[in-house]
Amino acid sequence: MHFVPKQQKLAADQQRLLDLFDRLDSQQRQTLLSFAAFLSSQESVESEPEEEGIHEPKQIERPQEESVVKAIKRLSESYFMLERERLLDETSSLMMAHMMQGRDAESVIDELEALFARHYQNYLDDR
Repeated sequence: MHFVPKQQKLAADQQRLLDLFDRLDSQQRQTLLSFAAFLSSQESVESEPEEEGIHEPKQIERPQEESVVKAIKRLSESYFMLERERLLDETSSLMMAHMMQGRDAESVIDELEALFARHYQNYLDDR
């Protein structure tokens, strides 16, 4: 099943994404779409001018039941002062470990929280 006709010429990365999307079940597709929406929302956050000074994380309580995507959004909001591009590779790797390798959400979220805390400590050390 293809959502874009094959005769329409797509960039190689777009075609690869569609091919991968085709192989996912409906829950995985929804997760991928949520993650893509999260990534695209980061562009507007990154373009905002940075205020001077040291910022404290917003204390947003972790819900008992939370998806990995929602945890990433919560942590991004909590640690708004961190540069997203520095977190992207590790965050994406953890997200993929959950989606593609079946790692349980709770342990991935624990690692995400540790990742954001570590980057926040680096932020403080750089000030």
